[in-house]
Amino acid sequence: MLALTLTADLTGVTDLQPLDTQDEPHFYTFKVQCTSCRETHPNWVSISRFESSDMPGSRGEANFVWRCKTCKRESTANIKNAPTAYSQMIPPKAQNIIEFDCRGLEFTEFKPEGEWTAKGLESATKFSGVDLQDGEWYDYDEKAGEEVSIKDIKWAIRRA
Repeated sequence: MLALTLTADLTGVTDLQPLDTQDEPHFYTFKVQCTSCRETHPNWVSISRFESSDMPGSRGEANFVWRCKTCKRESTANIKNAPTAYSQMIPPKAQNIIEFDCRGLEFTEFKPEGEWTAKGLESATKFSGVDLQDGEWYDYDEKAGEEVSIKDIKWAIRRA
């Protein structure tokens, strides 16, 4: 089991999470490495918890099925649950966002593509369209009358 963890400095917002619904699925984008030959695939790959593919030679399905070009081994990954919201903490601490059951592969690097959402800490204002690709995000909370931000974003993939 692997977990994608996030550490970030949230100011004026909390409950940061990817917009990930049946109608608007989130695609988590990673670099992938084969655990047999340790070859890292050169391209980014995406996985969604709402899509599944048949596993070759099996009756099962997986959210991500991959064949290593070097050693030809078939590998799979499944997203275990819906994403967990990242809550504002002082000081910021690493929190699991999503967990994966990986067989024969490891995710080694994460790219925060897609839409994220957050909620105003004091006002409960809903912020949608949060883009984390630049490593920071700023907006203004009209209800609270103050600037809100997400800074010092650090992603890690670790054993769950």
